[in-house]
Amino acid sequence: MKRIILLLLLVLVVVGGYFYYQSLKAGPKYALVQVANAARTHDMATFERYVDVNSVTGSLVDQVANQSSSLGLLNPGGIAFKSALRLLKPQLTQVVRKEVQQFVETGSLQGGADALASKGMMNISLAGLAGKVASPDSKFKDVKYVKEEGEQALVGIEFTQPKYDTTMVVELKMLNRGDHWQVTEITNTGDLLKHVARLEKQRLLK
Repeated sequence: MKRIILLLLLVLVVVGGYFYYQSLKAGPKYALVQVANAARTHDMATFERYVDVNSVTGSLVDQVANQSSSLGLLNPGGIAFKSALRLLKPQLTQVVRKEVQQFVETGSLQGGADALASKGMMNISLAGLAGKVASPDSKFKDVKYVKEEGEQALVGIEFTQPKYDTTMVVELKMLNRGDHWQVTEITNTGDLLKHVARLEKQRLLK
């Protein structure tokens, strides 16, 4: 009798573990692991499966355009006028996409902004601005939260920012595509730029 009970418990543990693994495999965290692996192995096809690059870059341009006051401090010499950024949104979106592709495929951000600069259009790299938020010394700290509501999830990724001796949280909006989750937006880009601009101003005043 005891052997039967132990066998049943073992079966329950195995089945429970299987379904737990499957839930992780289908969840937002699993998708983010795949994003990280794709970037590490320079696999653009897999990266785009788990990240809607067009959606993310379009939203990124909109949020940056709304932070014209922060751009002057964080990107001296770049365009700091909302109207100009709006006007160049299609070109900017292409540049950011090129920067993302360049980073995933080579591990370098060089090349994206150069495309527009070579056309004499502007001197600004949105990936460069992102570098002001997360410096080369920044490190992943934790998944701060995962808030699932139906087919949508908000995921907070916490990372260190040694330059200002603090941590920050990037919030990702993700959608359930049926057999996998996909990042569609970085929701708090504008807030992060404002926060970094304040920290940079305080640093300069000191």
